[in-house]
Amino acid sequence: MKNREKILIVGGTGFIGYHLASHLVKKKFKVSSLSTKLPTKERKVSKVKYLFCDICNFAKLKKVLKKNKDFDYVINLGGYVDHSNKKKTYKSHFLGCKNLTKIFLKKKVNRFIQIGSSIENGRKKSPQIESVLTKENSINSTYGLAKYKATQHLINLHKKFNFPAVILRLYLIYGPKQDANRFLPIIITNCLNNATFPCSTGKQFRDFLYITDLINLIEKFLNKRTSLNGNIFNIGSGRPKNIKKIIQLIKNQVKGGRPMYGKIKLRKDEIIKLYPNLKKIKKYINWTPKVSFEQGLKKSIHYYEKLPK
Repeated sequence: MKNREKILIVGGTGFIGYHLASHLVKKKFKVSSLSTKLPTKERKVSKVKYLFCDICNFAKLKKVLKKNKDFDYVINLGGYVDHSNKKKTYKSHFLGCKNLTKIFLKKKVNRFIQIGSSIENGRKKSPQIESVLTKENSINSTYGLAKYKATQHLINLHKKFNFPAVILRLYLIYGPKQDANRFLPIIITNCLNNATFPCSTGKQFRDFLYITDLINLIEKFLNKRTSLNGNIFNIGSGRPKNIKKIIQLIKNQVKGGRPMYGKIKLRKDEIIKLYPNLKKIKKYINWTPKVSFEQGLKKSIHYYEKLPK
């Protein structure tokens, strides 16, 4: 790999974007971040060039990217975070992706990495396999549908124009500096504060992958040039964890917290077991998660313990 290859991280001020930018700067990539707002103080990375634009606005996006030199790689983490606004969610995750491809189809990037979601898999039985066709009507959220349509768009571009797109369908990523409104930070902070808090019965099983394992995998996608394009990969640990046991584990570790099990009702269409089959990613890339859930959880708890109250 040549030094100083140029990477654009769309959504580079978010949780994953911050960790990715920080890592790639250390690896001597020339990193630019494109987002709608400034990074917070704790998520600002020196040597990263910060660009600002809403990817839903094609004219502005074209103008911003015209002023900046061509990129070797694009990693699309962009999208509206508050999924309760269905219109903005749909536009940012689907139309935003289409706008990016309009520009980078002509610019000939080495690889366009789309960060997708496990929700795109709909109600497939776990362990979920990429080759099993997703039924669109089995995706029960605007966010999931927008991500799914973005994936289909990229696959079509690859078939028609050999566009070098790869889709990574992430399960639950966690670690330090994650937004406070995510599952693990909510449980950790409530337990640290010895608070009473509502939760479900906790009978669900979910797949958690520590942030550094994901970042190391994305770097492998940058370095490996062949036989990946046009593929969808499920990305997780492959080891589902029971939600109630996780809550109890956190409670025991921090010696606090009073979970109210069953206070939050499960959705009628709740998928109880949700985790990926990792055979495909292991076949194409020599990658295995290194950080156990217990190790990652300790690191996460340590981070939230240090935050000012």
